[in-house]
Amino acid sequence: MEEFLLFLLVGVLAQAVDGALGMAYGVISSTVLLAFGVPPAQASAAIHAAECFTTAASGSGHLYHRNIDWRLFLRLAPFGIIGGVLGAYVLTSFDGTVIKPYVTTYLAVLGAWIVLRSFRKIPSVPVRLPVVAPLGLTGGFLDAAGGGGWGPIVTTGLLGASAAPRYVIGTVNSSEFLITTSVSIGFLTAFLTGHWETTNDGFGYASAVAGLIAGGLIAAPFAGWITKRLPEKALLRIVGVMILVLATVQTVQALIG
Repeated sequence: MEEFLLFLLVGVLAQAVDGALGMAYGVISSTVLLAFGVPPAQASAAIHAAECFTTAASGSGHLYHRNIDWRLFLRLAPFGIIGGVLGAYVLTSFDGTVIKPYVTTYLAVLGAWIVLRSFRKIPSVPVRLPVVAPLGLTGGFLDAAGGGGWGPIVTTGLLGASAAPRYVIGTVNSSEFLITTSVSIGFLTAFLTGHWETTNDGFGYASAVAGLIAGGLIAAPFAGWITKRLPEKALLRIVGVMILVLATVQTVQALIG
């Protein structure tokens, strides 16, 4: 019961941040699970199982508040699905944390750029397909391989390309449901086909997953409203600072790990 309540609180915090800013559910949850000694592949699988529920609820909130750019959604989701399935396959083959320091450096640079950009006039321009494709593939891949990364990579990249913050966050958060479902199917397929040999039966972290789901469902309905109400400059600054903090934490963990 204590484990459930702990992860319920983690789920509330992670989903409140993720739903409002378009990132951090996977990173926060993954950090806590790994701290409890859960192996990377099992941690990522557990988080994506929980996200099947939380992203559906959060996406519904953004849909209600009209925070979704459907043209961007339809261009982004397919690439994210492909990248996510590939990431699940790779993580169940070997340790996917090798490229982590490079990713965190990229995030830190873009986070600083977004903060600086918030002090200038914010243009709202359409995002071109050549930018969407690599962001979707990379974000989906790293999300599966690292237990989190869809939001930090894709939201950061699209904001760096001068897209409107409200619609970037709503679209990225809503499309995450399709990506996380695909990743979960990828993990399940790898387990059932014998590609992923794990000593855990898949139910050892049921209490943690249940807590993450419950906490995420509590926080998800408020995310769309927060994103809709916050001014664009405030959103950019909060997102930029969050990226810098997460990138720093992940880099330190990689160096001392």
